[in-house]
Amino acid sequence: MSSLRIVRLANFVAPSSGGLRTALRELGKGFKEAGHDPVLIVPGERADDRETEQGRVITLPGPLLPGTGGYRVLTDRRRVARLLEELAPDRLEVSDRTTLRWTGKWARRARVPAVMVSHETADGVLRTWGLSEPAARRAADALNVRTAHTYSRVVCTTEFAEREFVRIGARNVVRAPLGVDLVERHPSLRDLGLRARYARVDQTLLVTCTRMSVEKRPGTALDALESLLRRGRKAVLVVAGDGPLRLRLEERARERRLPVTFLGHVSDRDALGALQASADVCLAPGPAETFGLAALEAMACGTPVVVSTSSALPEVIGSAGAVAADRGDAFADAVDMLLELPEGQRREAARARAECFGWHTAVDAFLAAHDAAVPVRPYAPGGVA
Repeated sequence: MSSLRIVRLANFVAPSSGGLRTALRELGKGFKEAGHDPVLIVPGERADDRETEQGRVITLPGPLLPGTGGYRVLTDRRRVARLLEELAPDRLEVSDRTTLRWTGKWARRARVPAVMVSHETADGVLRTWGLSEPAARRAADALNVRTAHTYSRVVCTTEFAEREFVRIGARNVVRAPLGVDLVERHPSLRDLGLRARYARVDQTLLVTCTRMSVEKRPGTALDALESLLRRGRKAVLVVAGDGPLRLRLEERARERRLPVTFLGHVSDRDALGALQASADVCLAPGPAETFGLAALEAMACGTPVVVSTSSALPEVIGSAGAVAADRGDAFADAVDMLLELPEGQRREAARARAECFGWHTAVDAFLAAHDAAVPVRPYAPGGVA
């Protein structure tokens, strides 16, 4: 099959975005390396158009979404539609199930096969916003029926993400995992000097790398720290990430005299990797996660992760971490359980599990979802390819 122009659209990508920005970059790089022509369209403060390692990236002006801590959205449908017509894509890939769902109808009219990528469960996000479980499920089912009917395929990164589409009887769902850079993220990044900056030798260093917004439940990490301190464990927490809840969480930490360091968004990927590698345990409390790239990056660095039982992460981490209910004391119990294991054993298990998720595997699965040519790769044990 010849080279395809794969135009990708995404909203809710801020300069401080984590997982989605990483996934878009790595998939774009993989598409380009496979000989295809990836074009990414995202919102930003001002218009821009440049060639990058992930292919052409076009930025259209988009307004800030209030209360989201920097997210912008593509609201000018006519401008986006004109751009799509100019680009004449062979395939369309959309990473926004709400405000960009109209592009599926555009693709049908233009006879362009279109894929919607499910980066979160609709009912999970709605529950974090306060809807009851029955109400969230009804609303999610209605949204998902329309999505499944509008797009040629729906891509889900885990079985967990796939379940809400199976529930409505969708037959056009395909599975494609995300991945982790197993060279950039490695246990050798562990830095005892960096660790000493945040924790004494006798203290447990906890790290959470997350966007500080409601659906990520970052407050659970502070609750877990407080529970650990009450039971006598010497522990500190470092939070890497920004978002609308940051000021509230900083105030809570001050009021309760919790040893928490808030770094804000860490743009230096090497510095973030060193932090992840130097921690004793990483906390991933988001209950609506359908994959959890930050958690997987920490595992690639040799750091075990405690994850929410409500998310897809138990499926991703396997037996290499710990699973906890969505409460601080449950996360604290899981931390204690992990720390009972010999350090070498828990770090080796985390890295070994991460090696099942190389980006080449993810790229090949996404290309297959597009019916695009997949490159022939040499066999690499452990999924490192």
